[in-house]
Amino acid sequence: MYKDKDPRADLFAAASTPPATGLIAEEQLALFHATDPQEQGQGWKSWYHRGHNFVLAYSEAEPGAVFSRNAQPDEYVVYLPDAAKGAVIEAGGERVEVPGFSIAFVPPGDSRITLPAGGVLVRLFTVRSADLAEAASNARGYDAPRSHIPPFAAWPEPRGGFRIRHYSLDVPAEPGRFGRIFRCTTFMVNVFEPQKGPRDTSKMSPHHHDDFEQCSLTLKGSFVHHLRWPWTVDMADWREDRHIEVGSPASLVIPPPVIHTTRATDAGENHLVDIFCPPRMDFSLKPGWVLNAEDYPLPEG
Repeated sequence: MYKDKDPRADLFAAASTPPATGLIAEEQLALFHATDPQEQGQGWKSWYHRGHNFVLAYSEAEPGAVFSRNAQPDEYVVYLPDAAKGAVIEAGGERVEVPGFSIAFVPPGDSRITLPAGGVLVRLFTVRSADLAEAASNARGYDAPRSHIPPFAAWPEPRGGFRIRHYSLDVPAEPGRFGRIFRCTTFMVNVFEPQKGPRDTSKMSPHHHDDFEQCSLTLKGSFVHHLRWPWTVDMADWREDRHIEVGSPASLVIPPPVIHTTRATDAGENHLVDIFCPPRMDFSLKPGWVLNAEDYPLPEG
């Protein structure tokens, strides 16, 4: 299902077939650019969008805006897409200045994020942050359980214990490596190189996942998400193909086992980030793909 030389080509060579029948869930879409925020405060506004295991918080802030979490139950992600706009993160007795165009992992407990220059802030939490899950625009989208997605389980604690860790996203591409992948105990995030101009329609990459969701966050440009539901033995599972056009910013959660691929369409720069909760094992087992693998061990076995 992949064109030649796609780094993922061997991952699904022996993929299992979709379930014979069962719950075939709908996609979950949030158009942050076209909807009102779910929450706003002094100098900031936030949109929340959830998946089965996670909540995505997209925020736009004025200089000096502060975002705090008290008694956070688990590690969460901070993504700073603008190289000119960093953050100060305080947690676990540390105070760390994180430059822009970075990804950071914040330990459980109390934490505080300050944006001295304002800008865009993306945070990722598990649904153990029940207040954020309930605030999401699609909070009722998961009232019916997804029986084919395993319950969330965190990955092992980082080597040396929890602390604020941050990594530059200014990482050059390498042949055979797919994107810029980082993971922590709760998430895997793949920040793609910006696509300049529309994607070549002769080089698409349709594929599916058996038992985990994919969240695609668009931060710049425009995209079309192409979705195809498999035909199971039960026609109640069948859906028409969908071709979902989105601007930026926006978030789409793609359920398994929907076949999907995404096409950049803007003439300028198109910026896409893929999010998985918990981390993906198949990507983690590819040598050199996870750029901070030395800090976050794999589960035993």
